[in-house]
Amino acid sequence: MSSNSLISNLNNTHFLGLAIDSALSWKDHMAELSTKLSKACYAIRTVKPFMTFNVLRTVYFSYFHSLLSYGIVFWGNSHPSANIFKIQKRIIRIITNKGKRYSCRQLFKTLQILTVPSQYIFLLLVFVIKNKGLFTTNSEIHNINT
Repeated sequence: MSSNSLISNLNNTHFLGLAIDSALSWKDHMAELSTKLSKACYAIRTVKPFMTFNVLRTVYFSYFHSLLSYGIVFWGNSHPSANIFKIQKRIIRIITNKGKRYSCRQLFKTLQILTVPSQYIFLLLVFVIKNKGLFTTNSEIHNINT
C-alpha cells in the first residue's frame, strides 16, 4: 500500500450486527431493528392461539428480547429508540390480548419485563460494574490533581 492511497468516506457501515452511520444517529439501525421486531410481533401473534401464557412469555424473551437487547448500551439513549418502545408495547398487548389503547404500565409489571428505557439503564449499569476498572472515581481524580 502506498502512502498516497485514498481512504473513502462512508456514510454508514455494519459492524458486529450494528448499523452505524457517520453521525451516530442510529436511524439505520433502528429501521432494521424495527423490521426484525415487527416480524417477531407477527410470529408471536401467529403462534399465540397454540401457546400458553408462560410459553408466550418465554418466546418473547428468546426472540423479541434478544433482538431488543443486543447493542442497546450504544443506541438505547438515541431519539429513534422511542419507536422501538412502541413496538415493545405492541408485543406486550399481543401477549396479554389487550387493545391498542390499553395502558401497558401494569402489563410490564405483570409479565416482569423491563421497558426499553429500563432495559437500557439496567444493561448500562451492568456494563459499568463489569468494567469498573475502566472508569476513574472522583477521589482518584482528586489524588492526581494534588
